[in-house]
Amino acid sequence: MSQVIALALLGAGLYAGYRWFARTAGEIGAEMRHAEDELTPKATGRIERDLGALEFDPASGVYRPAKQD
Repeated sequence: MSQVIALALLGAGLYAGYRWFARTAGEIGAEMRHAEDELTPKATGRIERDLGALEFDPASGVYRPAKQD
C-alpha cells in the first residue's frame, strides 16, 4: 500500500513540475515576443510629403504641385 502512495506522490510531483515549467516557459516566451515587438520598427504605411499648393490637372485627372512662376 505504501508503494501506491509513493507512486501517487511521485506522479503528482512530476505533474506539478511539468505545469510550473510550462507556465514559466510561456511567460518567458511572451516577454521575448514583447521585447522583440518593441525593437522592430513600426510600419507607418505611406510616407506623406508636403507638396505645397496643389492644382488640378484636367489632362491627367490628378492634383499636381502648383507651378511657381
